[in-house]
Amino acid sequence: MQRMTRQRLAVLGLLDRQSDFRSAQQIHDDLEERGARVALATVYRTLQSLVESGQVDTLRHDGEISYRKCRRAVHHHHLVCRNCGLTVEFEGDVVERWAHDLAAANGFVQVEHTLEFFGLCARCAAEDAS
Repeated sequence: MQRMTRQRLAVLGLLDRQSDFRSAQQIHDDLEERGARVALATVYRTLQSLVESGQVDTLRHDGEISYRKCRRAVHHHHLVCRNCGLTVEFEGDVVERWAHDLAAANGFVQVEHTLEFFGLCARCAAEDAS
């Protein structure tokens, strides 16, 4: 268990107030705008620790990792709008069975995975059609 430093509390507090995925740089910039003095390296270390403890989700898109506080305590996946960033978390028994079967068929054990689907949410699709 990591100790609760001022910097860690600042990062957690910011993530509590945000619903979208943000890069470490964006999180650092947001903290600075709020007057919190946290080094970028500390933000990266804190985020990695929070990911490892399961408190923060990651999203990899276009070579960049973004972070968001987990809304679900169980393993889940994401459906992400490419336009507005709306993210829906979902559990997928079919996905879990497929990943397990694929790993077993190829002799793999202790397999971890993440799955993100990218598309347009209903609102953005309707605006795009207009």
